[in-house]
Amino acid sequence: MSSIEIRKTGITGLDTDAIVNAANEGLWAGGGVCGAIFRAAGHDELQDACNKIGHCDTGSAVITPGFNLKAKYVVHAVGPVWRGGKANEPALLYGAYCKSLELALENGCKSIGFPLISSGIFGYPVDKAWEAALSACRDFIKKNKDACIDIVFAVIDDDIYDTGNKLLVKFTAG
Repeated sequence: MSSIEIRKTGITGLDTDAIVNAANEGLWAGGGVCGAIFRAAGHDELQDACNKIGHCDTGSAVITPGFNLKAKYVVHAVGPVWRGGKANEPALLYGAYCKSLELALENGCKSIGFPLISSGIFGYPVDKAWEAALSACRDFIKKNKDACIDIVFAVIDDDIYDTGNKLLVKFTAG
């Protein structure tokens, strides 16, 4: 049976089959979660793998090896920059989570670790980002009843952690 949980931890230390990088369309190393993942995985190896792929559209995801991480894979999910909610941001963010989960399943992963995509420098409001994230995960689990995947959200900020756990209770109760 699949599960969703939120942990107060950094994503690079998760012992999951895959972790998700909050990526940009060019798949370049960045700051925040992205920078931490590139540093922990081995910057040059991960950048070379990303360069071979070249691009990922907003609302989608691609997969590379995890190199020096505990995780076997890094899924690079490109969430939208927040533009006030009128530029299809909810659907794009939902799509980034769904595509990440599909790639994990296609690659035999039984567990995946997510950051809260788009909620950092992309400016997505935390409560709305959680709604998209948890909706996508819940819907994916319902659609893929035979799959058994443990979904872990890794967050280090207290407010983001608390907001996520409050919404997770509502999503799992409903």
